[in-house]
Amino acid sequence: MPRPIQVTVHPEALRANLARLRAETPDARVWGVVKANAYGHGIERALEGLRGVDGFALLDLDEASRLRALDWRGPLLLLEGAFETRDLELCSRLGLWHVVHCEEQIDMLALHKTHTPHRVFLKMNSGMNRLGLRPAAYRNAWARLNALPQVEEITHMTHFSDADGPLGVAHQMRVFDAATRDLPGERSLSNSAAILRHAAAPDLPHLAADWVRPGVAIYGSSPDFPAHDIAHWGLMPAMTLASRVIGVQALQAGDTVGYGSTFSAPGAMRIGIVACGYADGYPRQCPTGTPVLVQGRRTRTLGRVSMDMIAVDLTALPEAGFGSEVTLWGRAANGQVLSIDEVAHAGGTVGYELMCAVAPRVPVQVDPAA
Repeated sequence: MPRPIQVTVHPEALRANLARLRAETPDARVWGVVKANAYGHGIERALEGLRGVDGFALLDLDEASRLRALDWRGPLLLLEGAFETRDLELCSRLGLWHVVHCEEQIDMLALHKTHTPHRVFLKMNSGMNRLGLRPAAYRNAWARLNALPQVEEITHMTHFSDADGPLGVAHQMRVFDAATRDLPGERSLSNSAAILRHAAAPDLPHLAADWVRPGVAIYGSSPDFPAHDIAHWGLMPAMTLASRVIGVQALQAGDTVGYGSTFSAPGAMRIGIVACGYADGYPRQCPTGTPVLVQGRRTRTLGRVSMDMIAVDLTALPEAGFGSEVTLWGRAANGQVLSIDEVAHAGGTVGYELMCAVAPRVPVQVDPAA
């Protein structure tokens, strides 16, 4: 039989999370962000659960081509825009909308020959200091684009650096509103954290208009963990990483576990060895005490994560043994949930990274119950 490790993608969770986010921004249209192969879930596998979006936002032309091949005829937005002039040819052919974040991309559009004008999203650097035009240069860039016959419509766009923290979004909204005042066009502002934390703020009336761009929350990860978990936001995990116990050891006081002997048993213990390791995408930096579910009951990891195996504490689980189900993150067979955020936090990272880091050797299935 194959090694007993498996990722399961849950389309019903994607649908539920999308509905939850729509409830926060009922008047906005929703981009489903599917960059990084749908945050590691797989575009082809995630599509069925995300057909309720108004469009998909992504990074590269291959992802756009895959969605068109899957018969998605709705809007597709390239979040980083064109990287060279010839990319615009495929934008024309596939009917892609694309971000313009620098003068060089405006120059590309000016040279592009097309019979169908493009829909572009002009991005402002309102404080994130990644991509985007400075506020002082924004109106001139808009005027240049507006004068091009290659451009049909311009949407205003920015990205928040602190929507998940105490600084919030108001300081960037002030910059954005001042630079776009009186300019026609729709707006696209809110990411997952802005939708859940700020969309209902009465002093930020434009935050949820006209397009929102939820990413990680669609996949059942909290955008502001540990301040709030997925239960607080009413989200469901869209990915489960599960395996089984493939060996059991009985320890006595002083026995150690794993490379470096970093864990020493304080007394008699039972431990299970699980078929999962850092070569499967489980974070090597996760320490003793990282939460895990065995037979749907919460326990902890012990010692170092190795390439192919993890040790877990079975001392309080006498019914568990060889072949027992182990949920590394996601939903156990009995319905208990271990959020990917908890595991990521224990390892000093975020749920985004774990979703995207599942190794190619791990088989992936779509939940047969969906």
